[in-house]
Amino acid sequence: MFLIILVILMLFGSDKIPEIARGLGRGMQQLKDATNDIKSEIHNSADIDGIKKSLTELGNSDVPTNISQEINKVKEDIEDMSGPIKRIN
Repeated sequence: MFLIILVILMLFGSDKIPEIARGLGRGMQQLKDATNDIKSEIHNSADIDGIKKSLTELGNSDVPTNISQEINKVKEDIEDMSGPIKRIN
């Protein structure tokens, strides 16, 4: 370890080492940020896949047909009730 530090001092000089250290620190921070972005993107993708799977499972059940039947019944009831109330223009 001492030998590596000595070689770095000889190659770059003592005045350049802080600049190199800052550059390495920035590079490591950018790498960490990129890694976190990738992790969050994978996590979000997994959440979206879970939602899609849930919707697919719902699509395979009778729930949507029951809902559409109920909506049609409500529409018919509203039309029946509003029939005599409609204004004639």
